[in-house]
Amino acid sequence: MELKRVVVTGIGALTPLGNTLPEYWSNLIAGVSGAQPIKRFDPAKFKTRFACELKGFKAENYFERKEAHRLDAYSQYGLVAVAEAIKDSGLELDKINRDRAGVIWGSGIGGLDTFYEECVGYGLGDGTPRFNPFFIPKMIVDILSGHIAIKYGLRGPNFTTVSACASSTNALIDASTYIRLGKAEIIVAGGSEAAIDQAGIGGFNAMKALSERNDSPQTASRPFDKDRDGFVMGEGAGALILEEMEQAKARGARIYAELAGVGMTADAYHITAPHPEGLGAINVMKSALADAGMQPAEIDYINVHGTSTPLGDIAETKAILKVFGAHAYNLNISATKSMTGHLLGAAGAIEAIAAILSVKNDIVPPTINHFTDDPELDNKLNFTFNKAQKRTVRAALSNTFGFGGHNASVIVKKYES
Repeated sequence: MELKRVVVTGIGALTPLGNTLPEYWSNLIAGVSGAQPIKRFDPAKFKTRFACELKGFKAENYFERKEAHRLDAYSQYGLVAVAEAIKDSGLELDKINRDRAGVIWGSGIGGLDTFYEECVGYGLGDGTPRFNPFFIPKMIVDILSGHIAIKYGLRGPNFTTVSACASSTNALIDASTYIRLGKAEIIVAGGSEAAIDQAGIGGFNAMKALSERNDSPQTASRPFDKDRDGFVMGEGAGALILEEMEQAKARGARIYAELAGVGMTADAYHITAPHPEGLGAINVMKSALADAGMQPAEIDYINVHGTSTPLGDIAETKAILKVFGAHAYNLNISATKSMTGHLLGAAGAIEAIAAILSVKNDIVPPTINHFTDDPELDNKLNFTFNKAQKRTVRAALSNTFGFGGHNASVIVKKYES
């Protein structure tokens, strides 16, 4: 069976660096930090008092009051990004076969804020159960893929992937697979997360996963720096329109890039720590290259998972050296979480978008906040520190790794008909 080819024809982004795709991309290339003191709640008693929140997002600008009330923030974010992606794609929905158009979405946590508010509200009462009838439909992690399908009448494959920080990369992988196998022609894929609340910050603080650099939020996310002390929480959404190539060509679509290869593996090692030698990361990058039918030397850029955690950055660097050998020194490597923070289940989507736009525009966004080399890393590698670099980007690989040992990688390359 000859597999179909998959291309990206539309993109939407709602991120701490901007509420539209152009804003996100321009600030990413400019090396802007999205971190600031938390405004959503009073964080005074928390160990971490900053995050990468959205800037100026108001639900009433996008939704009627009743509709907004029935949507958790993670659903609101996703719907906004999807609307931008569909508009960007130029799709005329009345002219497509909606039975073969689906939605595959990713979120690591889903409606955490709804869960927190409902449970705290109940706990402060007299013990009588008083819950909003929309509590469960707002909270459950699969609900957004349903909302997207309902809004646009997309009746094809529809589900949500949950693999912690790898969730939206897994959504892209599944979407690509369905199209390649001929089971769908168009899939809206991506991810969203809205976990900057007391439960999210408190929970990750308890794990000692977050940076506590409260005196300098904007420089707190510093992947590959000697003094990194944990990740910075982010929020938002990324949406991509994936299409079967021949259909996209037939309708005259603008094609950003081809989604050429995918990989999935497990560390099978620890619930939160990566394999110290990057075994799962090695295998997932090799798997993506094999799936794409590409050699390591054909990759020019890696958007790394790069969370700014002491163990993760070392393990991923070891894996890159193992997979790419001498070619590793020809690569540009960057961790865009240094700017966006870590969007958890939405990270893979917005980072795949960064990789796609790098391929499209031949420029690599930087890893900001580098001050001191880490002697445990190979500092001959080009981590694209502090400033974007122009270069030809024939193909880019994007890594996302989730708690539980979930590893997912996608390769995007310049579109060639």
